[in-house]
Amino acid sequence: MTEEENQGEEGFRFPPEWDARYPGQNQTATDAPPGYITIFEDFFLQGNFRLPVTEFMAHILHYYGFHISQMSPPGMVRVQHFEFLCQSHDIEPTVERVRVFYQLIRNMGFYSFGNRASAKKILLNPPKRVVDT
Repeated sequence: MTEEENQGEEGFRFPPEWDARYPGQNQTATDAPPGYITIFEDFFLQGNFRLPVTEFMAHILHYYGFHISQMSPPGMVRVQHFEFLCQSHDIEPTVERVRVFYQLIRNMGFYSFGNRASAKKILLNPPKRVVDT
């Protein structure tokens, strides 16, 4: 694989030892070679997904029993946001804690996380802008 091919369409640079493959012009996600998975560009651009995944993300995937390629970008954002909030408050993010606030939902074959109806809403009216005082 050439250096240009290794960068992919948007310039993603995966280490050569990962042997990342990028689709050809007329290929789709279902054309991944045997032993490979498809991870959509939107995971990286819209979901802020990064490799390698965190232990927390691995725990979420294991607990719910689906593959990272089956998670929607908005689901990815919710999991990561929850993890970042926990870390910013020195709280260990766990599956049990995420289940207090979110429930697994499936839409068009992809998994995401929706607000649990019983979870208390902390911020009812999000601010439209932040004003420096």
